[in-house]
Amino acid sequence: MTERRAFSRRGLLGAAGAAVATGVAGYAAHSALAGEESQATDTTGPVEFHGTHQAGIVTPAQDRLHFATFDVTTDKREAVISLLKEWTAAAALITAGRDIGQYGAVNGPGEAPPEDTGEAVGLPSARLTITIGFGPSFFVDAKGNDRFGLKGKRPAALVDLPHFIGDNLDPNRSGGDIAVQACSDDPQVAVHAIRNLARIGFGTVAVRYSQLGFGRTSSTSRAQTTPRNLFGFKDGTNNLKLEDTAKLEQQLWVQPEDGPDWMVGGSYLVSRRIRMTIETWDRTSLSEQEVIVGRGKGTGAPLGKAEEFDPIDFEAKNSDGELKIAKEAHIRLAHPQFNNGAELLRRGYNFVDGSDGLGRLDAGLFFLAYQRDPRKQFIPVQRQLARSDVMNEYIRHVGSGIFACPGGVTPGSYWGEKLFA
Repeated sequence: MTERRAFSRRGLLGAAGAAVATGVAGYAAHSALAGEESQATDTTGPVEFHGTHQAGIVTPAQDRLHFATFDVTTDKREAVISLLKEWTAAAALITAGRDIGQYGAVNGPGEAPPEDTGEAVGLPSARLTITIGFGPSFFVDAKGNDRFGLKGKRPAALVDLPHFIGDNLDPNRSGGDIAVQACSDDPQVAVHAIRNLARIGFGTVAVRYSQLGFGRTSSTSRAQTTPRNLFGFKDGTNNLKLEDTAKLEQQLWVQPEDGPDWMVGGSYLVSRRIRMTIETWDRTSLSEQEVIVGRGKGTGAPLGKAEEFDPIDFEAKNSDGELKIAKEAHIRLAHPQFNNGAELLRRGYNFVDGSDGLGRLDAGLFFLAYQRDPRKQFIPVQRQLARSDVMNEYIRHVGSGIFACPGGVTPGSYWGEKLFA
């Protein structure tokens, strides 16, 4: 599945269908079958699905997102296991640019619905990654029920996020038993992934909410340039990068001493839907915007510096004796120096979901951050930001979630297998 050729979504006979029929152990062999050439060229090749860690975390951030959370609608443990096996088999195929099912989108009997919805026929994989995580309610639901016998396996780090100052959370856009993050350089490929997992899950899970994102707001590799958020500023300059292997072990990946065993090699995801009051920000002076952020809007350089990646001097002062980077500046409050060394791997996305009926854009940042332990990373950082960040005048946190994302899968295994062992 690491070949640099384009994989066809047409003409796949027996791949995913046989995988489901024979068990997950069969899908790797079936997914290696070659089909006819795609109508488009995938210049980068598919992202490897199997590995020590799930793809879509340190993978160089793609340009598009379709994120969804699901509520489990059954209390049958075996039904959930079966679904996770089917989802894993399907994800292995579609991340390689292939159809789902025995007959795929167009080769099945005319009397039956297609096994694949077909909107990605002819498209390359476009670096599609699919990443899964389990929320607190997967282990114990809101009524205190241990539906799947997993209560004792809930990680200590998978805490319910506290209420932060300024939170205005919509419960319909928060939480969820299972989260699925699909990232791709083609929006239709990302939508296709979530759509088909939702279709496969009918009767076992139901979509709680979903979010489309465009324009990545962080870089997860040094080969990528720093993108801009909808405030017009470069975002994620000092983000963790995949090249920082030692730091990733320290800040991102769950270690054996952290526990539980099924989470080793995994990471914890925090999602936050952050509404930006675009219209108010757009009437704010350039100098004030830069003071709020702590960086120049054009270069992305820390105030008082010339280049984006110049070291930040938090002690530098202007001629009037005032700090160049104010005590309430966003980059100061979020910096590891003022958060006991805590860092996050961010891979959020811009969103615009039309208007709110009053002529204001329903727009902002869909924040996604991975970390080793949210109790030591996201929660203390966000508490400080919520308490003191002047940027809070221009943003509202309206959705939230936290999920335990296990390590990667090997051929023959499935998402969550160690959890259910």
